[in-house]
Amino acid sequence: MMSQMPQPTALSRCPSCEEPLEAGDRFCGACGYDLSAVPAPPQDHPTIAMNGSSTRPSEAAASLDWPLAPEPASSDTPAPVHRATDIRGTDSGGSELPHPDTESAAAQHPGDHPSGVQPSGEQPSGVRFDRPPEPDEYPLAPPAGAPAGPVVDPRTADLGAPVTPPAGTKLCVACRSGHVDSDGYCENCGHAQPRERDHMEQELGAMAAVSDRGLRHHRNEDAFAISSTALPDGSPAVVAIVCDGVSSATRPDEASLAASRAAGEALLAALPLGTHPQQAMHEAILAAAEAVNSLAEAPPAHEEHAPHQNAPACTLVGAVVTPALLIVGWVGDSRAYWVPVDRSSPPARLTEDDSWAAQMVAAGLMSEAQAYADERAHAITGWLGADAYELEPHTASFKPDRPGVVVVCTDGLWNYAEAAEEMAEVVPLDAAERPLHSAQVLVGHALDGGGHDNVTVAVVPFPAPPQGAGSA
Repeated sequence: MMSQMPQPTALSRCPSCEEPLEAGDRFCGACGYDLSAVPAPPQDHPTIAMNGSSTRPSEAAASLDWPLAPEPASSDTPAPVHRATDIRGTDSGGSELPHPDTESAAAQHPGDHPSGVQPSGEQPSGVRFDRPPEPDEYPLAPPAGAPAGPVVDPRTADLGAPVTPPAGTKLCVACRSGHVDSDGYCENCGHAQPRERDHMEQELGAMAAVSDRGLRHHRNEDAFAISSTALPDGSPAVVAIVCDGVSSATRPDEASLAASRAAGEALLAALPLGTHPQQAMHEAILAAAEAVNSLAEAPPAHEEHAPHQNAPACTLVGAVVTPALLIVGWVGDSRAYWVPVDRSSPPARLTEDDSWAAQMVAAGLMSEAQAYADERAHAITGWLGADAYELEPHTASFKPDRPGVVVVCTDGLWNYAEAAEEMAEVVPLDAAERPLHSAQVLVGHALDGGGHDNVTVAVVPFPAPPQGAGSA
């Protein structure tokens, strides 16, 4: 069988390189293009016009010569560019389109003829050649109420670069781009921000304190103050005050903060003057009580969402450590423990709670196990505040005969290590050398146990190591 040979296509120019062709050419002499692969032109010329009617192009349209761009004068001169408005085009029927200069008036009302009457047989055109060039990028409009200045495009901004918030504002810890409002929420993503007091750590020389909000409370109502000073003979004295706000009272966080600051400042003022540390502790508790009482007279810094407003209140426990003496003072159920470095020696609890359970045990009405198993066990009978029944500061002085550490804490910790032996088990063996690490471990113990309350603990080594005078 004879195979079918491809029939030459009648073309005037090569479809690939535009080289002129001779009749009967099967391949382009310039580029070698296979001309037999070019399909034969169809016999009819259907065209769908923009207005929906089907017409045939005129001879003028078929023979239209498009202008060629001239070669540049030199390699450094760019070639001129033809715009659509420079070319006299035709519509789908082959009729010449009006030039934009003559169409500008009609363009103001597309579809209307300049004379006001649409000629018979013509259809309105929706194609505009006189539109201004559109920009490559559209600038973003600034948000409503935004200050004047350049607008940052989030599509091109470097999100990893640190953003400096305006003076007096904080940056959101979640999205790192929004500012935090006065209520503590991000204005961009709405994320609630951690409060400054949610977790606090401080290390001062050989002692340290840590406070944490815990896992169940919405804020930290504990506070602490640690400091150091010198006695008149030049020997060092270190001070640790820990306060626990009474949650059932109004503004307990303000009460604990005011009490811790007032007590710490009173001790720093009295000890260098030669006041006996036990007397200085008593006076510091009175100063703390006065500071909390004054909160009941002052207007609140913010509205409390509570149907009943009562006086702010808190508990307090403090310790003063010198080279020879250990003094503790307290009101309420915050505690101080003694844990010797030599764990073969017994630990001890240095305070007695102002609580219902402690009163029942002291009166001989219940055993300690029975009292603390009662649901009323942690009801406090003493506190600092304007509505306290009667302020009875407790102080005690000790002369330890061996080195150790004093653990000063709120019930958020000792609820998970109540007995002195239990507390000694969770205090790290190197607590005297690493007080901050030890305080962190103790707070972690409470959080691992459930973290039902705020947790605050100060770790103070005894005897007080020699150090320069000063406070923090």
